[in-house]
Amino acid sequence: MNGKKVVVTLALTVGLTVTAPSINQVVNAETESEIQAERSALQDELSEKRAELEDIQAELAELEAEIDRVNEDIEANEEDIAETEAKVEKTETEISELEAEIAELEEDIERRYNILKDRAAALQKNGGASSYLDVVFGAQNFTDFIDRVAMVTRISQADQSLLEQLEEDQATVEAQKLQVEDKLADLEETQDELERMQALIIEQKEVLEANMEHLEERETEAQTIVEELEIEDSELEQMLQNARAEAARRQESQQSEIVQMSSDSGSGSNNVPTVSAGSGSVNSVIAAARTYLGNSTYKLGRGRTQSDIEAGIFDCSAFVAWAFRQQGVNLPAYTGGMANVGTSVSPNNMQPGDLVFFDTNGRNGHVGIYLGGGKFIGAQSSTGVAEANMSSGYWARNFSGHVRRVMN
Repeated sequence: MNGKKVVVTLALTVGLTVTAPSINQVVNAETESEIQAERSALQDELSEKRAELEDIQAELAELEAEIDRVNEDIEANEEDIAETEAKVEKTETEISELEAEIAELEEDIERRYNILKDRAAALQKNGGASSYLDVVFGAQNFTDFIDRVAMVTRISQADQSLLEQLEEDQATVEAQKLQVEDKLADLEETQDELERMQALIIEQKEVLEANMEHLEERETEAQTIVEELEIEDSELEQMLQNARAEAARRQESQQSEIVQMSSDSGSGSNNVPTVSAGSGSVNSVIAAARTYLGNSTYKLGRGRTQSDIEAGIFDCSAFVAWAFRQQGVNLPAYTGGMANVGTSVSPNNMQPGDLVFFDTNGRNGHVGIYLGGGKFIGAQSSTGVAEANMSSGYWARNFSGHVRRVMN
């Protein structure tokens, strides 16, 4: 018990007996204190994990809100893209109509040129390629000359007006076409910009969703840890209740368990037995321990009732205590007590049957039975009762170097 000594004084006087607390009461008090300390540390860790879980959930809520905003942006941008596509289609239709109009105008220009050619040909008496001047000077007399000049003038003016109208119509249509083409170019540029923006928004959404997935994994892990810690806290609470119930039971039977030291009376004794020696062998202890290989479950605080033992449910110290009890050796059923029973042994001198301790849950927080060859057997939290190698890997790193011999 960490170097503590319980001094039991038995005073014998005529008609008066002075009693002291039993060893089991002191051990139980220490067990209760250790369980309470372990539970307090676990509850601190549980509070931290709950706070961490709340932070993750708050961050998840923020991410969800941001993803909702991005989805709204994507939807609005899709509407803009659809509207722009409609405008592009409409503009392309306008260009097609203008091109058709230009083609029709070109046909009209061609037709009007043909009319002019026909008019010129009608004025030619002898055919060929005579000009308006030939027509004028072909007059028979002065009156005919005047008439021909007037006719040629009217024709020339009409032709000039027709040509000007054609040029004006052609320029108007071409200007409209250029204007519509500029409009189409602007729309296509807007469409490209919207599509680029959409790609960036979608990429941003993918990043947010990846962050969301990572946070959800962290949330699941944190939730699992919180649930495991809550279960462990519940088990420690049960252990504490069991320890208190055992203390009450022992207190009730205290009078029948008082150490009688009348034969050694005089000065009292400072030696308190911490382990009851049995008549069995180390090999028998190991053989008993191996009966639970592959058919047991680890549960903190369990293995101290007959129903748990029959079901193969143990924690590390309860399992070790059970194995030794099969050969008549009674050990404290908690690691703190086991760490002080028997004789301290150097790791270099370990023998099968020695108790070996590991710093997996505080100093000397895990205990097993050494088998020899660098191996030990114990109730491990991940496997139940199993043999493990303590010469390398996890158990080598966590071996505290503390060894106790309780049987020779």
